[in-house]
Amino acid sequence: MGSRLERLKEFIWPSMGPKRYTIYLARRAQRLRASPHAIAAGIASGAAVSVFPFIGFHFILGFVLAFFMRGNMLAAAIGTAFGNPFTFPIFFALSYQIGKVILPGDQRTADSIMADANVTDLVAQMFSEGFAGLWPVLHAMIIGAIPVALVTFATFYLVTRTLVTKARKRKAERLALRRASGAASQI
Repeated sequence: MGSRLERLKEFIWPSMGPKRYTIYLARRAQRLRASPHAIAAGIASGAAVSVFPFIGFHFILGFVLAFFMRGNMLAAAIGTAFGNPFTFPIFFALSYQIGKVILPGDQRTADSIMADANVTDLVAQMFSEGFAGLWPVLHAMIIGAIPVALVTFATFYLVTRTLVTKARKRKAERLALRRASGAASQI
């Protein structure tokens, strides 16, 4: 891939298609040489940090969380693919709404920012007021992302561990069957 535009297009819509890309990531995770816990903790760590509004830092955050959860780092990188241009708007809106409920006090500042928000206004406000202009919205999103991340981590951990364990069991059964049929044919 040459130009930045082509790389951006590939990131937003993989040339192999989203379904095939998801299958590719799942198979890539199954082939990792790590325990089912390490793979599941890594995938779950990457997916969980993807709900936070820290675009550009998800890999680093995923690695840190995977380290503490004794997860696989490559699996954490794969898990961050859960955060993508299609899921970010859902995560960020959900995190913001949950954050508004959790945070005490008056949220009119954040609500007025979001009600009047369009990209141009947010960028202008960020440069005119600095970080303080966006803090009410980011604060609500960060606080609201915590329960979303916990649910995401638990879900991805359970699903991934179950799938990896079953896949490895099936593979062991196929190998045992192959060895048995190979030994029987040599007799």
